[in-house]
Amino acid sequence: MPRALLLENIDPVAADLLGTAGYEVESLRGALDETDLVAALDGVDVLGIRSKTQVTAEVLCRRPGLAAVGAFCIGTNQIDLAAAATAGVAVFNAPYSNTRSVVEMAIAEIICLARRLVDRDRSLHAGTWDKSAAGSHEIRGRTLGIVGYGNIGSQLSVLAEALGMRVLFHDLEDKLALGNAERCDTLEELLERAETVTLHVDGRAGNAGLFGAEQFGRMRRRSLFLNLSRGFVVDHEALRDHVLSGHIAGAAVDVFPEEPREQGDPFTSVLRGLPNVILTPHVGGSTKEAQHDIGRFVAGKLVEYTGAGTTTLSVNLPTVALHGSSAARFALLHRNEPGVLARVDALVGEHGLNVDGQVLATRGELGYAVTDVGAALPPELLAALSALPESVRLTTFGSRTG
Repeated sequence: MPRALLLENIDPVAADLLGTAGYEVESLRGALDETDLVAALDGVDVLGIRSKTQVTAEVLCRRPGLAAVGAFCIGTNQIDLAAAATAGVAVFNAPYSNTRSVVEMAIAEIICLARRLVDRDRSLHAGTWDKSAAGSHEIRGRTLGIVGYGNIGSQLSVLAEALGMRVLFHDLEDKLALGNAERCDTLEELLERAETVTLHVDGRAGNAGLFGAEQFGRMRRRSLFLNLSRGFVVDHEALRDHVLSGHIAGAAVDVFPEEPREQGDPFTSVLRGLPNVILTPHVGGSTKEAQHDIGRFVAGKLVEYTGAGTTTLSVNLPTVALHGSSAARFALLHRNEPGVLARVDALVGEHGLNVDGQVLATRGELGYAVTDVGAALPPELLAALSALPESVRLTTFGSRTG
């Protein structure tokens, strides 16, 4: 029976789907460090993680039996994707499932910051009645600047405009503006024009330290700032300085450079205790609806890959989906060099089999071919395919051997 290990409190629907597909599933609430992860992966075929567990090249090297990793979140920067591809380990994520949850939280926090609701709440809990309009504003008619116009940023653009905000956005790629949103050619232009700035960038290494003292200094005085993207993007010391100076009127931060590994662990930050600052524990996408959809989506991709070799929406392997059924199927991940498919088909013919269906895709240095044949796979054929000098990983499905 194949085994699956799910970490970081992944929604139970994932375990249910994997269990139905024939997996023995173990679920753990917290993340694991490298040493513990290597030990836990002994005999495991499929690993499921969220944002805290680091799947390093060392982990992948130490556990060559691992077939696939599911990132039950949007980001995959916690996984060494290149090392996973080289090891023949497919990686899947959920690029769309929690988009709405993050967008709704951003809208809610923009309103809370503009109305200073957090400060009003704290005062009343402390026993002070502070009924005042000082520092409280509507968001209608104000200008929102979105840094990163991907799935989240573009949907936020639409909802913010529906609430009466003017929308500016900046993205490194040429993105189609939705509604009346206006593209800014530079980040500096956006910062100088927007009254609220919200970050929705991805986890690429180039975004580290994207927002620091210089960027906060360029923002309009008494503007608002939100980061619901990646913790390493923002210099929190610089943010603290600009909040205390009054240059930034309020901020909402959901992600941090260093985050506790498990529920209930202590949390420290230089942003704690600041006025009109909302701190949340990386819960932008943590709604019941989003986590259920993520669990269903990523587990489904893992089942499709390990059950039929389908790599649709894999973030590190060539994309292949071969429909139909035959007596047996094999998938060969190989180095992308001329003539590999011809040699594969020649070996199939030499062993008396006919190709019923076949599809090949390439991605950078890798090629991935899925082949259906009309009879059981002879062990000699499998040995010959594995022995090809370009072979990275051979996987069989259906009737494995004759």
